[in-house]
Amino acid sequence: QVHVVESGGGLVQAGRSLRLSCGASGSGSITVRGWYRQAPGKQRELVALITSGGSTNYADSVKGRFTVSRESARNTLYLQMNNLKPEDTAVYYCRVTKAGNEYWGQGTQVTVSS
Repeated sequence: QVHVVESGGGLVQAGRSLRLSCGASGSGSITVRGWYRQAPGKQRELVALITSGGSTNYADSVKGRFTVSRESARNTLYLQMNNLKPEDTAVYYCRVTKAGNEYWGQGTQVTVSS
């Protein structure tokens, strides 16, 4: 079993920053893959991915503002979010995989006021 916990969300004004964290725990080989978000009434969408080699990929809407990073030894993933916009408001989730299965946490709410 894999336990995933996201944290760091909150209510901020547009233009401010937040840093999200994701911790994964459990036995076996666990890989933290990336961040996704889901706004009310919308489907979950990719925000940022990071490969085992450290390459990153971002949604066009967050390029230049968000940065994903990882501490592999600690199964921890981060998302630095700068210059936040109201359209970034969503629940942010971390995707974790183990043995071909994927795991998600409960998410962390990010609300950006204009």
